[in-house]
Amino acid sequence: MAVTIILDAGHGGYDNGASYQGRKEKDDTLEVTLAVGQKLQEAGYDVLYTRTEDRYDSPYEKAQIANRFGADYFISFHRNSGEEPNTYKGTQALVYAADTEAARLGKAINDRLAEMGFFDLGLEERPGLVVLRRTRMPAVLMELGFINHEEDNERFSAQFDEMTDAIVEGVKSAIPLDGEEGARFGVQAGLFRDEANAAYLQEQLEGQGYVASVVWQDPYYAVVVGREASLEDALELQSQLRWDGYDTLVVSL
Repeated sequence: MAVTIILDAGHGGYDNGASYQGRKEKDDTLEVTLAVGQKLQEAGYDVLYTRTEDRYDSPYEKAQIANRFGADYFISFHRNSGEEPNTYKGTQALVYAADTEAARLGKAINDRLAEMGFFDLGLEERPGLVVLRRTRMPAVLMELGFINHEEDNERFSAQFDEMTDAIVEGVKSAIPLDGEEGARFGVQAGLFRDEANAAYLQEQLEGQGYVASVVWQDPYYAVVVGREASLEDALELQSQLRWDGYDTLVVSL
């Protein structure tokens, strides 16, 4: 089964994001998004974008774009900024919650960026961010260095290809395609024609501590829990869900 990743270039249009000495966050994020997207496509992933030009959409609209496309994963690229220039540096992965599929993806990407030289600021929970809260698939926001730190800017520009390769390698290690490290399994907990009903079940499951996503399976919206590396793990997850009163079906992802 193909894996669809939607990439988001942070900010855009009248929203420049952070800026420093004429450098604009919206330009850096679009450049890295398009480069990463091309490399992911070459690696066999299906790639979508919230924007491919200098256009503004609100964070809520970006989450809705991802939900309408029914992507499997959402990755948003940003640049950080400190109060004073050349004070803070490093890359960081922001997620809605730790111990989730999104956190595993974010950590894998950030680990690769640290290996190529960026200072590692690690993983942080940011449940208040709209693009992490409103997306119905595992979502991570990557802060690719501080735009007002000269060392981070030098690395971003001079090692651009190495940086984008590191991001792609992080994605590949966290989300292997079938035939690379084996298939993944999930547990389907609901199937709906109405997207709102699927979203309600997703919220209910997440409230109980499960990692759930809504997947478009024409003409239905499927609510799938987990992304397990083995059928045995998926069956164990299915037992937990059945114990909690859900009618379930193990599915291959």
